[in-house]
Amino acid sequence: MTEPLTLYELNARVRGTVESVLQEPCWLQAELSEVRAAYNGHCYVEFVQKDARGQSLVAKARGTIWAGTYALLGAYFERETGQRLAAGMKVLVRVAVSFHELYGYSLTVTDIDPAYTLGDLVRRRREILRQLEEEGILNDNRALPLPVPASRVAVISSATAAGYGDFSDQLLHNDYGFRFTTRLFPAVMQGERAEASLLDALDAVLAERDAWDVVVIIRGGGATSDLSCFDSYPLAAACAQFPLPVITGIGHERDDTVLDSVAHRRVKTPTAAAAFLIDCQLALATRLETLGRRVTEGALRHVHERRAALDTTALRLNSVFVHAVERQRRRLEMWPQRWHAAAERGMQREAHRLESLQSRLCLLAEGRVQRARLLLDAWGQRCEAADPVHLLRRGYTLTLKDGRPVRRPDDVREGDEIVTRTAHGDIRSVVCGETKRK
Repeated sequence: MTEPLTLYELNARVRGTVESVLQEPCWLQAELSEVRAAYNGHCYVEFVQKDARGQSLVAKARGTIWAGTYALLGAYFERETGQRLAAGMKVLVRVAVSFHELYGYSLTVTDIDPAYTLGDLVRRRREILRQLEEEGILNDNRALPLPVPASRVAVISSATAAGYGDFSDQLLHNDYGFRFTTRLFPAVMQGERAEASLLDALDAVLAERDAWDVVVIIRGGGATSDLSCFDSYPLAAACAQFPLPVITGIGHERDDTVLDSVAHRRVKTPTAAAAFLIDCQLALATRLETLGRRVTEGALRHVHERRAALDTTALRLNSVFVHAVERQRRRLEMWPQRWHAAAERGMQREAHRLESLQSRLCLLAEGRVQRARLLLDAWGQRCEAADPVHLLRRGYTLTLKDGRPVRRPDDVREGDEIVTRTAHGDIRSVVCGETKRK
C-alpha cells in the first residue's frame, strides 16, 4: 500500500495536471444560469450545459470576470447585443481554466463573442414567431379592425415612467381639441418581474374590455438592454390573441421585439403612440368634414339645378301653371302646422309613456320596501326571541361572577361572591365548594 496523500497534496496534483494540460485559454460555449455583479466591480457567473432536450444539467462550472475585464466586456457586450449579460443567455466566452487547492475548479473569463449570443437571441425570436405562426395566432391582433374613433385608451406602463407622462400630456393638449379617455394599468417594464406584471395588466384590461377601444403598451426610454422581457412567448401569445388592438411604443429604434411583431401597430416611442391615436382621430374628422362638404355642395348644386329648372319652367309655362304654383304654395304653408301637430302628438305619447314608467317604478319600489320591512320584522322577532329575559321568565337562572357568566366550575373558587339572576331579581351567594358532574 502506497503512502496516503493529504487533501492538499491531492488538490496540488490536480492543479498541476490542469495547468499542464490547459495552459492556454480556450473558447467555451455554455448557458448562463447565474450572473451576479458584486459591489467591488467583479462579476460572478455560473455556466451550465443541458441535455439535448434542455431539461437536465449535464455540466456546471463557476466563473469569474474580474472588475477591469468586466467593465470592458460588459459595455462591449451590451453595445453589440443591446442587452446586459443575464441568466438564460447562451454565450461564447474565452476562459482560462484554474484549480486552487482551497477554492477548487473555476473559470476566468477573458473575452466574449457577442455575435454568438446575438445569433442565439435572433434564433429565439424566430422560434417564438415560428411557433406563433404554426399556432395560427401570429397575425390575429393585426387583423382586428381599429375602432373609430379610438378614443378610450387603456395604457400599460410604469406609473413613474417619463414616457407615460409625455403620452398623456400629448393626448390631453392635442392641437385639435380631440378628447381621449385614458387609464393607467401599472406594470413593471423591465427586469425579472416584467413578464408576469405585463400579463397581469393585460388580464386587468381584459376584465373590462368593453370599456376600452385600444391597449397601448409604452415604456418610454431606458436602456435597450432591458427589452428582453418583450421577447417572451407567453406575453407575445397573450397580445396576439388579445381581443382589442394592441399598440406598442416601447421606445427603441434598433430592432423589433417579438411583442412588436404581433402587435396591431408598432411605433417607436410613447409620443409616437399618442401621435398615431391623434392622427386616427384627425383622419376621421377630415373624412367626416369632407363627406359633410360633399353633401352640402351636392345639396346646393341640386337646389341650384332644380331652381334653374323651375325658373325655366315657370318662364315657359307661367300662364298655364300659375294656379298650380299657388296651390303648391298653400300646401307648403300648411306643412309647418302639420309638423307642429305631429310633434305635439309625439310629445303626448312620450308623456304617457313616462307616466306609465313612473307608475311601474313606484309599484316596484313599494314592493321592495314592503319585502324589506317584512324581512326586518322577521329579524326583529328572532332577536326578541333570543333575548335572555325570556329564558329567565321560563324559570332558568343566570350565574355571574364580576358581571361575567359562569360556564364551568373552574370559573369560580371557594370564597368568590357570585350573583344568580332570575326573572324577579338577583341572589348573591358565596362559593363554599364545587361539585363537578361525573
